[in-house]
Parts: sequence; structure tokens; C-alpha cells
Amino acid sequence: MSLKYAVLAALLEGEASGYELSKVFDVSLANFWPATPQQLYRELERLAGDGLIEARTVPQERRPTKRLFSLTEAGREQLGVFAAEPTRRPTAIRDEFLIKMQAMDGVDPAAVRALVEERRAWALGKLARYERVRARLLDGRTEEEHLREADRVGPYLTLAAGIAFERENARWCEYALTVLAGRRAPAGPTGQPLG
Repeated sequence: MSLKYAVLAALLEGEASGYELSKVFDVSLANFWPATPQQLYRELERLAGDGLIEARTVPQERRPTKRLFSLTEAGREQLGVFAAEPTRRPTAIRDEFLIKMQAMDGVDPAAVRALVEERRAWALGKLARYERVRARLLDGRTEEEHLREADRVGPYLTLAAGIAFERENARWCEYALTVLAGRRAPAGPTGQPLG
């Protein structure tokens, strides 16, 4: 899949500027399809050139002119075709942190604990942000009411996947910290325990 479909899907929420889209990516899509603002702006230009989105300019007082992007009918159709296609590849995790965990034996235990604690804090921070987004989406309704009444449930289901992912990350970190706390410190070159 290319960034193209992630941008088209983000525009299902309605017209948005490149800046607003980068915030959408940061909050909701970055967990599973990250993009830098530069990549996003290049993709917006490509999609406009292909007729899948259209751009309009909005003059602003005391600020540069704003460009707002929206889906065209061709963009909606292409996104619909993409959404109905079978997924070609299963999810693969590429995570530098997990390579470090694989190689942690013999490393200073304090350094390893610090890495795991940092990952846990990061997961809890994202989880808190996702929960704020969830509260905004629900807007006082129960989850059942939202899923029954909302015009679109895709954003909520995607958010639920992100929440589950970060909860599991935090749970795994707690498990790893428990394992690390119960291990004997490895000996350093002088025979003294590390950490």
C-alpha cells in the first residue's frame, strides 16, 4: 500500500489543510502508517495532479493563504475499490526496540530497564492521547450508541485498534520489567555484577 490511500482515507473526514492532515496522521494514523509532513505534502500534490483530490485556496488575514484539500468523486471511487480488495500481506513488525531486547543479554541491566521504562511511558502517553480522541468521538454517548448512530465507524474501529495496541505494549513492558527485576545481574569484565 502507498501513502496515497492513507491520505484519501483521512480526507473522508472532510476538507482539510495539509497542516490539519499532518495532525490527523500524528494522532490517529501514525500508529500504523507514519508519514512525515514533507511526504504528506508531496502526496497531496500527486493526488491533486491525478484528480483524486482537489485543492482550493482560502485567503487569510495576517497569515499565508491556506490550501484546503477534499476528495473528488474519482478519489472516493478509487478508495472504495482499495478498501474492498483483499489485503496482500500480513502485518510485519519492524521495531528497533525489539532488536535491542533480542540482544539485551550481557548489557547493563539498568540500561535495559531504562529502555523498557521509556517504551512503557511512550505507550502510556499515546494511550492517554487516544483516550482523549475516543472521548471526543463519543461526545457523551456510550460506545454502543456511537457505533449504532455514527455516520462512520471506521475511525472508531481504527482508534480501538490503536488503543488495544498501546495497552498491550504497556502490559508487555510491565511484564518485561518484572522479568528483569527477578534476574541476577550479569558479571562485568572484572567479575563484579553490572547494574
